[in-house]
Amino acid sequence: MRQAGRALPEYRRLKATHTFVELVQNPELAVEVTLQPVRRFGFDAAIVFSDILVVPEALGQRYSFKETGGVQMDFAISSRADIDRLSVGAVCERLGYVAEALRRLRRELGDQTALIGFSGSPWTLATFMLEGGSVPRYSRALALFREDPQTYFRLAEKLTTAVTAYLQMQAATGVDALQLFDSHGGQLAAHEFPEASGRWMREIIARLASAGGGERPARGAEARAAPAVIVFSLGTHGNWPELIGTGAQVLGIDWQTELAVARACIPAHIGLQGNLRPQLLAEATPAVVQCETESILNTLRGRPGHVFNLGHGLTPGARLENIQALVDTVKQSAAATF
Repeated sequence: MRQAGRALPEYRRLKATHTFVELVQNPELAVEVTLQPVRRFGFDAAIVFSDILVVPEALGQRYSFKETGGVQMDFAISSRADIDRLSVGAVCERLGYVAEALRRLRRELGDQTALIGFSGSPWTLATFMLEGGSVPRYSRALALFREDPQTYFRLAEKLTTAVTAYLQMQAATGVDALQLFDSHGGQLAAHEFPEASGRWMREIIARLASAGGGERPARGAEARAAPAVIVFSLGTHGNWPELIGTGAQVLGIDWQTELAVARACIPAHIGLQGNLRPQLLAEATPAVVQCETESILNTLRGRPGHVFNLGHGLTPGARLENIQALVDTVKQSAAATF
């Protein structure tokens, strides 16, 4: 459950003495934040505590979080010269702190809990990089793609190379899955999505597949296979063929989509992840959360490969008793099934 730590008092205590970036860049602290929700709720999987903007930072575009909320980057990309200055070659070296956190997590979690790494998609990273941070309306990437696609492709190609190398580095630490967050995919019109976002995610997954698992730590007595890839593209409900065509083993479904619709559109060999509305955990009661969780489970009952999750990140106001109700309901359903 991405961002599960945000609602925890133990996380807030750490945030009182460390900035977000400090938590991300210190492997010991990143491990602690990752493990906090696993300890409290007994999740089946842990997703490493990090941020999608570590990739732009490794390329030479630093980021920080403003006191008033939102992300601020050192500069906004505004020209081809800015794109050419982005340095792809040292991405893995500069992000070695993520690899170290993942190695420590692999040892801590052992065989009991799955471990997930992640990156932002090239399109979503580009939207932040061209704006210079978070803004109410992301328009510069759209304008660049529409008015000067070759320059946009130049940026997307660099990001694809960087993200691929970053995910390959994560794969080598022994993660069980890698997730691509295309959080801004829904800003594109359906006919724009294939060239602006879909093709680059497809290229990353193809490169990961061709590279295989690499030198990966053993789990138990057997060598581990290459990690599965999950693609989560928010708001791209008109692009099922392109999402299927990325080659992802699992597609994340946001809360705006009926799972019954996704089940009908997506072949059975592709897993589905999702899709409880995150706001329920802040607004509802445990009984309502239980009911809505059961509804989702029933919708996909009998279909293999369902990973229960929220339909987006956890909100900071989520109530702990609601998270517990969700976990208990899913585990009781799984126990009854098996």
